[in-house]
Amino acid sequence: MKIVHIITRLILGGAQENTLITCKLLAERGHDVTLITGPAIGPEGALFEQTKHADFKTIVVDELRREINPMIDIPAYFKLKKILKELQPDIVHTHSAKAGILGRYAGWALKGNISKTNPNLPLVVHTIHGLAFHQYQNPLLSKFYIAVEKATAQKTDAFITVADTMTEKARAAGIGVDKPYTTAYSAIEEDAYLTPPPQSEIEAFRAKYQIPKDAVVFVKVARLFELKGHEYVIESARRMAENHDNCYWLFVGDGLLAEPLKSQIKFAGLEDRFKFTGLVPPEQIPLCIHASDVLVHCSLREGLARVLPQAMLCGKPVISFDIDGAKEVVNENTGFLIEPENIDQLTAAFEKLLENPDLRCQLGQNGKTAVTEQFAPATMVDTIESVYKNLIGY
Repeated sequence: MKIVHIITRLILGGAQENTLITCKLLAERGHDVTLITGPAIGPEGALFEQTKHADFKTIVVDELRREINPMIDIPAYFKLKKILKELQPDIVHTHSAKAGILGRYAGWALKGNISKTNPNLPLVVHTIHGLAFHQYQNPLLSKFYIAVEKATAQKTDAFITVADTMTEKARAAGIGVDKPYTTAYSAIEEDAYLTPPPQSEIEAFRAKYQIPKDAVVFVKVARLFELKGHEYVIESARRMAENHDNCYWLFVGDGLLAEPLKSQIKFAGLEDRFKFTGLVPPEQIPLCIHASDVLVHCSLREGLARVLPQAMLCGKPVISFDIDGAKEVVNENTGFLIEPENIDQLTAAFEKLLENPDLRCQLGQNGKTAVTEQFAPATMVDTIESVYKNLIGY
């Protein structure tokens, strides 16, 4: 098949890593794959390096940007339509909000112009990694996003979601209720997570950030951005730190809230207990997790955070707010699923895992067993490929 994937930008992020793995494996399976993306603007880093020697083609459309701006969105649509007309794909597969809207309209506009024998081509597929609307935004803005997604769903042949919860929320909002939905859990390149690095590397990592060898480290891997929940971790740490001198907190990532969060930590008198790595390349994430003891995820909205199964693959227990798809991997056998914004529950989970190394080990091993096959790249791409084949009629 000739397949085109379209994503707004290749920053460091779950949707982007998911898309790159999909393109890579589809190309390895003999499909003709092209990835279209906008420039990676922002402090979150870029993944373009992974496209340089890939078996798929990559095209950058400079007008494809995250922000809503008709002055560049309209040219982006026509440029996407022009490129798709030249590529003549069987499948147009879009990701993220902006690319999902412009890409689906552009692909749908070409139906009947690709194949004389199959007037349904190109078939348009959209992956929901997370929903643009949520309870923490202006209700009018949510209504606007829902209206746009409902309209765009009419230009979609099939949906793929990264969690069953995403399907439930989209359909509950009236988005694509007459369209097929399929869950394909977002794949992870598993080897680096399943295989711990040498102890010397872990010790060197801890020494770099002045973390004692015997300390219990709670790690949070996320952009330093709104709704990621770093402030809840800081408040919980403030309650714990005085009575527990052997625990540290590690924030992995960068973003617009770096300085405000550091100021909050300084105000709480916890500067020596919080460590910031800043932006790290994706290949360093397994080391960050292996050098820690517990993964904490306090985001208030997320499709299904890839860092949860990543930590489980490392054999680490997880603490997560009960949002979106988290409950599909986090349970009493793998960690603690707690009420969003409930700092009392968060602190209790921290203390229980801090004081019980055997529990940390047991939950970690349970998690590794639970997610290894579920989040394997081949598992995800098998599902995606079957969606394509069913649509085309293979």
